[in-house]
Amino acid sequence: MKKVLVGLSGGVDSAVTAYLLKEAGYDVTAGFMINYLDENNPVCPTKLDLQVAKEVAAYLDIPFFTFDYRETYAEKVLGYMYEGYKKGITPNPDIMCNSEVKFKVFLDEALEHGFDMVATGHYAIIEKGNDGIFHLKKGVDPNKDQSYFLAGLNQFQLSKALFPVGNMQKSEVREIANKAGLPNANRKDSQGICFVGKVDMVKFLEQKIDHKPGLVKDTSGKILGEHKGVFYYTIGQRKGLDIGGQAEPIFVVKKDIENNEIIVGTANDLELFDDKLYVLDFNFLSRNDYIFPLTAKAKIRYRQEDQDCIIYKEENGYKVVFDKKQRAIARGQICAIYLDDELIMSGVIN
Repeated sequence: MKKVLVGLSGGVDSAVTAYLLKEAGYDVTAGFMINYLDENNPVCPTKLDLQVAKEVAAYLDIPFFTFDYRETYAEKVLGYMYEGYKKGITPNPDIMCNSEVKFKVFLDEALEHGFDMVATGHYAIIEKGNDGIFHLKKGVDPNKDQSYFLAGLNQFQLSKALFPVGNMQKSEVREIANKAGLPNANRKDSQGICFVGKVDMVKFLEQKIDHKPGLVKDTSGKILGEHKGVFYYTIGQRKGLDIGGQAEPIFVVKKDIENNEIIVGTANDLELFDDKLYVLDFNFLSRNDYIFPLTAKAKIRYRQEDQDCIIYKEENGYKVVFDKKQRAIARGQICAIYLDDELIMSGVIN
């Protein structure tokens, strides 16, 4: 009987994961990760999640342990996020959280304590090929597929992970939870930053980043106003610019870090749309012997529809050329490459 440590988060997906594995005959233990704890917030999601996770474990009659990864999370996830925003790029903390916390320190500790695998409530599928290689594929529910957030995983991590709800629709998961009588069967899904929750991003970043006001200009160089600090803004942002009197809606089309300026324009400005991006290096999830140019599909943000593209190998990295121009390609975000429903590689947009 395989021993599995389930990352019980307090949400219904991980609760059903634990339930299904126990029903399937696995030796299941629940592990709750304390990655972020805001002592000044009376409704800090970690505190609420911990209580619910304990109730689920008790209901399922499985052992329950907590794992304190606050230092690792602060360094590997929040530190990475703060540094990214300081440089004017748009990082993805959820992807870093999966590769550095859930499937790194949590997995390592599980293996050290004699567990064979870890399991989470991710909507994704792992398949082992006849060649022994593990392949990451999209979850069957297109509205919940989370393969994009797992783009930073490697072969070892995939070989030790289980995603029981990846083959299910969200509605099926809710139905199983209700039939099983799980105490969190109807709890709402979490939102916001992984383990931090829904926060005011500006206030959250202000805790660690000094902001310096600067000029807002249009694409012709005309000064339109002032910004609060470059890190407040993302490419494609419309709200919060505080610039009126324009004939058309305006968006952030460029961040000039060197001169501390924000460049804005209309939705039709060429600087907001581009048909290519560059990646210095790809993380190959299953194999690395692809022949380039490679015709595939790509996502440059979560929930984006797959975009047809061709990937070219160049001297200093890779160029991804899209069939259609893409809106608001943001430096620092992850470009995930798919062949059919398999995520084959990913890299940071440069």
